[in-house]
Amino acid sequence: MRIGIMGAGGIGTVVGGLLSNAGHDITLIDQWPENVDKIKADGLIVEHRDTEVLTHPKAIHLHKLQLETEPFDAAFIAVKSYDTEWATTMMLRYVDPDHGVFVDFQNGINDQRMADIAGVERSLACIITISAACYEPGRGVRTDVNSPGFKIAEHDGSDTARARELVEVMNAVEATEFSDDLWGERWSKLMVNCMNNALSGVSGYGTAKVRTEADTRRIGIQLGAEVARVAKAHGKELHSVLGLSPEMVIDAAEGRNVEEVEAALLETARKAGPGGVPSFGQDVRKGRRTEIDFLNGYVSDMGREKGVPTPFNDKIVEIIHDLGIEFKGDKKHVQPLIDMLP
Repeated sequence: MRIGIMGAGGIGTVVGGLLSNAGHDITLIDQWPENVDKIKADGLIVEHRDTEVLTHPKAIHLHKLQLETEPFDAAFIAVKSYDTEWATTMMLRYVDPDHGVFVDFQNGINDQRMADIAGVERSLACIITISAACYEPGRGVRTDVNSPGFKIAEHDGSDTARARELVEVMNAVEATEFSDDLWGERWSKLMVNCMNNALSGVSGYGTAKVRTEADTRRIGIQLGAEVARVAKAHGKELHSVLGLSPEMVIDAAEGRNVEEVEAALLETARKAGPGGVPSFGQDVRKGRRTEIDFLNGYVSDMGREKGVPTPFNDKIVEIIHDLGIEFKGDKKHVQPLIDMLP
């Protein structure tokens, strides 16, 4: 399969490298010059725990996309949420107009924004459950052991040949499933992101520490419960996440079965390993703009639509907006959220 991956960050490099290694025709398109140049010169190393594989996908700078004359069978949109529109627009003329597809490979719920540009009739989604990072040029790192690693879905939930083909393609990276419920899957993943990502950014903690430290673990439960309540108000049927049903997270936020939920979160911290940092935390460490308005901010907005209170999500959005860009993660930034805990 000939695939153009727009965005060679953590997910883009891990997916692109392993698909290339499996024999697919992969082109990574990225705006980080040193990353592209390193891959072109020396190949792309994909690291997972104690193993490394040297892969050789094609890598090009954004301004070199104009030189691509053979259309892609698929465009994977793997950029930050705030870059969705321009990245999709840029790929339009380079994807096969008759049979080519666009696949949303992002955190947050950006599928409709991508489909508004590419056309819903050729838009699919990939819900990502692995964790990955790109800390240095030419090296993608997978930081978890989750399986299945991906779920492929059509917007309307239909079971199509093209969705099944993508499942087979992505099996080369990690076990992949077909899902007939894109929106339930997206909201379930959003729940995980909202419980962990922004907390990692403001505190400076990695994925595991957010869940092992008592204060941030308890805040995460409150954040997740608010996501679940908002999703239910909008008629979304959430799936179990982190080994927990959404009802269990809501119960824990309200003081019921807290020990069981905390034990499950501690187990996910153990599996995450010490080196994992969610994408939001990576952005803060790199002094980059964050996706707060597309994660916790999205929940706050959707909660207001249905009159569902989201005080913890509102507060973490406020904290990050006040800190701006290029702040350093520090436990002191979390104190206002600690003060809100019941």
